[in-house]
Amino acid sequence: MVARENLERLSRWQPARPDPADAAQVLAMPLVLHIEKTDPPGRQALVEAAARATVLACLDPRAAADGPWAADFDAWCSGRIRKIARRARGVAWAAVGEVEGVTVEQDGAQARAFVPGPVGEVDRRIGKLQIGGTEVDGELATEAPPRGLRLFVAPNLPMTVGKLAAQVSHASMLGAACVPGELVNDWYADGCRLAVVQAGPRNWETLLAEAAAGEAVAVRDAGYTEVAPGSCTVIAQWR
Repeated sequence: MVARENLERLSRWQPARPDPADAAQVLAMPLVLHIEKTDPPGRQALVEAAARATVLACLDPRAAADGPWAADFDAWCSGRIRKIARRARGVAWAAVGEVEGVTVEQDGAQARAFVPGPVGEVDRRIGKLQIGGTEVDGELATEAPPRGLRLFVAPNLPMTVGKLAAQVSHASMLGAACVPGELVNDWYADGCRLAVVQAGPRNWETLLAEAAAGEAVAVRDAGYTEVAPGSCTVIAQWR
């Protein structure tokens, strides 16, 4: 497996490249959430599926040094790691399944992550999908499992499901770099299992201190949508 080799790309990530002057050339990973009108998935399962699909795509053999996705992932990871979440249902969901990417099914929810590229050149089957309208019911778990990759969501920072999916997906990438090297291939083979957890105010202060000490990884948003620039949205922790 090449999951461990691909992880080196995420471990080295730094937002070094400035944005292109042409907004259509900004690089982003498309994320599509499967949300039907009837019997939509729950929030917990949907955002966990999105986070897993993202990191599975990053560790996929096709993203390895000699793979067909390598150049696209290298370019994307050399700048700001942007993601754009959209909603699909019915035949539109079936259509995006034909675009190269990785789909995760979890507890009745489905999400698909695609190869990053310029936002102005996204496949039309993805580009025509609605960015808004991703809200679903349900609350996030408040108890974290004792082991594995845990993604703690900031308290008192409301986000739509689409925004939250993008934030926990970013956290899954950064958190993957915390997985011990000897466990990475097994973790990948098991589908990059993880848990999204709603942090409480007291727990959040502890997590912020751990992130400051290098014991966890914090995601800070650029503030383009929904939250203020520099907001810490998610903290990833491996136990």
